[in-house]
Amino acid sequence: MNIYQDYIKEIADRKDQGLHPKPIDGAELLSAIIAQIKDIDNPNRDDSINFFIYNVLPGTTSAAGVKAKFLKEIILGESVVKEISPAFALEQLSHMKGGPSVEVLLDLALGEDATIAEEAAKVLKTQVFLYEADTERLENAFKLGSAIAKDILESYAKAEFFTKLPDVEEEIEVVTYIAGVGDISTDLLSPGADAHSRSDRELHGQCMFEHNKEMQSELLALKEQHPDKRVMLIAEKGTMGVGSSRMSGVNNVALWTGVPFSKYVPFINYAPVIAGTNGIAPIFLTTVSVTGGIGIDLKNWVKQKDAEGNTIVDEDGEPILKQTYSVDTGTVLTINTKTKKLYKDGVELKDISTALTPPKMEFIKAGGSYAVVFGKKLQTLACKILGIDIPQVYAASKEVSIEGQGLTAVEKIFNKNAVGTTPGKTLHAGSNVRVEVNIVGSQDTTGLMTSQELEMMAATVISPIVDGAYQSGCHTASVWDDKSKANIPRLMSFMNDFGLITGRDPKGKYFPMTDVIHKVLNDITVGDWDIIIGGDSHTRMSKGVAFGADSGTVALALATGEATMPIPESVKVTFKGQMKSYMDFRDVVHATQQQMLKQFGGENVFQGRIIEVHIGTLTADEAFTFTDWTAEMKAKASICISEDDTLIESLEIAKGRIQIMIDKGMDNAKQVLKGLVDKANTRITELKTGIKPSLRPDANAKYHAEVIIDLDEISEPMIADPDVNNEDVSKRYTHDNIRPLSFYGGTKKVDLGFVGSCMVHKGDMKILAQMLKNIEAQHGKVEFKAPLVVAPPTYNIVDELKAEGDWEVLVRYSGFEFDDNAPKGLARTKYENMLYLERPGCNLCMGNQEKAEPGDTVMATSTRLFQGRVVKDSGEKKGESLLSSTPVVVLSTILGRTPTLAEYEAAVDGIVLTKFKPSTKQLVR
Repeated sequence: MNIYQDYIKEIADRKDQGLHPKPIDGAELLSAIIAQIKDIDNPNRDDSINFFIYNVLPGTTSAAGVKAKFLKEIILGESVVKEISPAFALEQLSHMKGGPSVEVLLDLALGEDATIAEEAAKVLKTQVFLYEADTERLENAFKLGSAIAKDILESYAKAEFFTKLPDVEEEIEVVTYIAGVGDISTDLLSPGADAHSRSDRELHGQCMFEHNKEMQSELLALKEQHPDKRVMLIAEKGTMGVGSSRMSGVNNVALWTGVPFSKYVPFINYAPVIAGTNGIAPIFLTTVSVTGGIGIDLKNWVKQKDAEGNTIVDEDGEPILKQTYSVDTGTVLTINTKTKKLYKDGVELKDISTALTPPKMEFIKAGGSYAVVFGKKLQTLACKILGIDIPQVYAASKEVSIEGQGLTAVEKIFNKNAVGTTPGKTLHAGSNVRVEVNIVGSQDTTGLMTSQELEMMAATVISPIVDGAYQSGCHTASVWDDKSKANIPRLMSFMNDFGLITGRDPKGKYFPMTDVIHKVLNDITVGDWDIIIGGDSHTRMSKGVAFGADSGTVALALATGEATMPIPESVKVTFKGQMKSYMDFRDVVHATQQQMLKQFGGENVFQGRIIEVHIGTLTADEAFTFTDWTAEMKAKASICISEDDTLIESLEIAKGRIQIMIDKGMDNAKQVLKGLVDKANTRITELKTGIKPSLRPDANAKYHAEVIIDLDEISEPMIADPDVNNEDVSKRYTHDNIRPLSFYGGTKKVDLGFVGSCMVHKGDMKILAQMLKNIEAQHGKVEFKAPLVVAPPTYNIVDELKAEGDWEVLVRYSGFEFDDNAPKGLARTKYENMLYLERPGCNLCMGNQEKAEPGDTVMATSTRLFQGRVVKDSGEKKGESLLSSTPVVVLSTILGRTPTLAEYEAAVDGIVLTKFKPSTKQLVR
């Protein structure tokens, strides 16, 4: 059977699943299709023409290269296809988004046939995805006197590729669909268990609403009833898109409700409309903007106030809400992009100007942010070549500068890394700027989409201004199944060729590493003034400022070395008091959230802002535990302020871990890892000599709010509880419900424990080992009444534990130890009451490969408590994932229930859980 027949068989198999033919990305298949097109008598010719025109992925896919070459032959008359005229061939090229298509268009525009050159130039003027090799060709031709090249460059200088696009509709009618009540996790839109199918957009679209066919049918029925309107997906009484950036979630919403990008490119839609009573989670909102979508903060339920302006609460202390207007499913609303208001039947409901800022309006007009970013770059290059000033076409960058006001830490970082701003101007929060990116991370379940995005934007190599980038294998670490074997090596090969350091070596020279991406990024970030972009919501570092991002923004950062975003406001967090000896630092993390909500009457002042945490004395690993959790606090990002000596210690740790990567053979030809070690050494010298002290905010910086955490108030372990049976469904599955251990009275049954994810570090593994020895000494043996799954986040940690003797302790008490030479091929569905030592990686926290048994109550160190993420519901009981410290998790599995405070104190006796003491220094300049 030949490759075309294999494709036909695949089409038949997909049809049985209700799917259309999979888009073609391979050169071999498309070459076979072209051969059949050229064969006039071929029985498959009509189908082949259809596949060629409507079913080939654009950009730099190998199929796109073959398609562009054949279209060139048609335009030049070297091949004749009656169904594809030269004019139609040029139209096809215009939809192929750069790479081979731009190369062909340049060949034609700079060729000898004047008529063809003129037509090709018209198409080129609409394109924005040009790279250095492309603009160099234009520049060289211009210098040699080419009138066509000059004409094209002048068009680029005017940004006609943008200005000649249709204006955004003044009125956009939408019909509402309530996707859920309360916070909506991105898992609802794109479940983690379906991560393997994300790059197959149509197939992945079937998992929308976690495969709930009833909801999918309701959505389709709504579209049929309102064919002239867009569907607006809503989180009623909650925030839309909590948990992750999840480009695949936005892709799914766009696929079901959005606008087709091109009739010649299947299953790529844009312009989704999404809303929430409490708005959109910050990193998810970025993803919405990437696709030219609209994300609206509805505020259709508001807190009730008494005569003194105090929030009125119910008997449980929860704020009482009142509905100001209804958005029930089927409600028709109008978004006016001119007045920037939301209307119903001509009556104004809400000012939505924050959803329709000038930059966002440009994204909407251009069909997404990529075209705007590349358009600005292309305009700048064209003007430079022509030797002219840049005309003001795009909205001017918003530059907020307040005389006499100091800078927060994030404001300092943005000012250092900003490009294209007014020289000498100091920028404050509210400014919208382009910044250079130092470190970029891609993880394996979104990486395939990132590689697709890179192909779509015709990028072939990482930007030279990026200090380092890493592609992980952590999200598919727990089970090396057929899906992983098919996807991950292909991803690693692509990213390795692109210039990233990869967890797996395509050549097999070093051992496959499945380290958790955030941990690796935390190690390779060696600058406290750095900006980090990563393809995961938990891209939060102990050094610099890190932003979790969608797969497309990651691709953009890799390709251009830049990102565009507003400078967020900051909230300052300081500490007072002293920790009790039996408390874990995880309890400080949870208490921060609890005390913040208490101080501000239930209002989450962290949401959408930078948390500037004045930790001061914690080195990288423990400090990361705090910043990591800030994603659950719904913060945009977080920054750790460190003392100089602490930062030096953290950098020395980072240097050692990067050197281990080098010793394993993970560095590339450009010696990226060596460059990071050199950068760390330079920074250490600056700190030791006082040339450049550690990053500190100014003493007169302005904050949205200041939160003081009283460590004396933390008297017992704290647990984040999903409160799965709360009568008010909007209060379920939030991370805001922080309870003390005593709330459970030592009686709540625990079915499984999990120590792992990015929230733990080497210290947690040592605590586990010491607790097991303590329990054996106290009771004569260690007996688990519930399974305990342990997944160290990195191989470095395992190696260090082996060297120090702790791994031997864990193995002695375990019933399963991972074997890298024979990784699990099937996900575990049943657990015995024993300790499982799993392969480093995300494991249960990701929820895409292994889960707890349905209906279990899980006590975990991880970050995820959303419905269905770690554990699904059973027919009899809701699954629940309670989040706590390592000691609480371990003891809960030994007892099979939550411990009492007395049991907990006995179990951790003699163990140093944390050395955290707030800095006594003023961490300001």
